[in-house]
Amino acid sequence: MDLKAVGLRIKEAREAKNLTQEDLAALVDLSPTHISVIERGVKTVRLDKFVAIANALDVSADKLLVDVVTRSVDGVANELSQAIKKYPVDEQKRIVKAVKAYVED
Repeated sequence: MDLKAVGLRIKEAREAKNLTQEDLAALVDLSPTHISVIERGVKTVRLDKFVAIANALDVSADKLLVDVVTRSVDGVANELSQAIKKYPVDEQKRIVKAVKAYVED
């Protein structure tokens, strides 16, 4: 498992919620140092704490594990959706059309 990639996604989700490591640590009953270790991919996180982190960050486990779980329900699709939602609707449609053309070849 790519702990660094998972940790980076946890960090990105935390920062997107404008939370510090201290804030997240308080929400999930861990130390800020432990949050840092998880975000750097140095150690795995227990399942119960992983779930608490995902819930505190309001993200799905799929989003955090997108390249780890091979049978992700919506992980990759959600990642693409998040990436294009900053564009105007007409541009989003153009991107979706391009992706469809690419995968239907």
